[in-house]
Amino acid sequence: MTSHLVKRLPVDTGTSGWEAISTRSAPVQGLDGEVIADWLIIGAGFAGLSAARRLSQLRPGDKIVVLEAHEIAKGPAGRNSGFMIDVPHNLSSGEYSIADEASTAMEIAQNRFAIAFAAEAAAEYGMTAETFDPSGKINAAATARGMKLNENYARSLKSIGEENEFLDAAAMREITGSKYYLGGLFTPGAALIQPADYIRSLATGLGSKIELLENSPVLELTRQGSVWKARSNRGSVTAPKVILGVNGHVEDFGHFRGRLMHVFTYASMTAAFSQNEFGRLVTGADRWALLPADPMGATVRKITTNGLSRIVIRTRFTYDPSIRVSEKRVARIAAEQRRSLEARFPELQVVPMEFSWAGRLCLSRNHVPAFGEIEENLYSACCENGLGTVKSTLAGVLAADLATGAPSEHLQKYRNQPEPSRLPPEPIAWLGITSVIRWQELRAGREG
Repeated sequence: MTSHLVKRLPVDTGTSGWEAISTRSAPVQGLDGEVIADWLIIGAGFAGLSAARRLSQLRPGDKIVVLEAHEIAKGPAGRNSGFMIDVPHNLSSGEYSIADEASTAMEIAQNRFAIAFAAEAAAEYGMTAETFDPSGKINAAATARGMKLNENYARSLKSIGEENEFLDAAAMREITGSKYYLGGLFTPGAALIQPADYIRSLATGLGSKIELLENSPVLELTRQGSVWKARSNRGSVTAPKVILGVNGHVEDFGHFRGRLMHVFTYASMTAAFSQNEFGRLVTGADRWALLPADPMGATVRKITTNGLSRIVIRTRFTYDPSIRVSEKRVARIAAEQRRSLEARFPELQVVPMEFSWAGRLCLSRNHVPAFGEIEENLYSACCENGLGTVKSTLAGVLAADLATGAPSEHLQKYRNQPEPSRLPPEPIAWLGITSVIRWQELRAGREG
């Protein structure tokens, strides 16, 4: 018998604006009693729900149970910036790195496969453009160094035949209404999502094909003979095969310990404001999305629904192996984000921040996933390396392919990667990682 006691659960600090302005159509149902299933998926984020959708396609007659520790979209899946990016996007690098041509082509193909899977779900489940919008993204530069980073990135993309377009300061002002930016680099292959709406729409679309049980954290996972049993606070689920879609929380199930970096990033969302008052001359078009030219800079998005707009700003990274951060830190960083917002849009100083929150990321030193069959009939689709929307979608789909033995053009290449590298022991890891993050943030300057 194999048994894993889960002694801690991640903590999600602050209220995500994406989740707060989202609505759900189905009531919350929790695990109550003993359930027997053909498949158990732990985690109802991008990885877990993508795995569930793929399993429902491959094994339409099987019973698929998905356990979520909290409510869907209240965890990391509903707390990210909402970019599904196709081209290389390495957050742990000083700039968005591109590896050798073959590796880059493979990564782009995998990312586009994941985006196509999401786009098919969006079409099938009737998601609106506010929820899923394949409109591309802009890397915005506010400094000479940022412009140079964009030039380097554009050169690398051009060398592998990837489309991109430079935008000058006037074009950036036309799009955003802000004089802050010197230029931008547009790439057309990204999709923009309202992450909480996307996750909830995906769960609703799966409907009767799965049994989604929320507020049901797994406290113990045990294998007895040929079956696994997951125990929660009010019941258990027994199934022959289990897929873990829990990102860095996989360490608490006894795997990849000492190999994963638990990093938090932080975001704030303004209160809604009228396009009539702060429209094109102040905040530009109805919708736009900016990534920073420097990975440690500020991600900024504007969304508009029914004439009311909001701006979301994401800045700062912290390394926190405890998998929790304080409300006090979120509030302190929110004050910094207020200043960053007003530097870009001084007219919005009268518009309050309505929501501020922290979101968990999981990175590995060598930028590889925590993926594969980690015990008999236990599969990991974890460690998204800071690009959870795409990488977790991909890992969830491929974990389902692996577990069912389905033919897959991407699976063999995806699983043929090294294990995440081991981290130095604490507190050496904390000192080293924190120092690198802080230095990179300081170097980003006005990009943040």
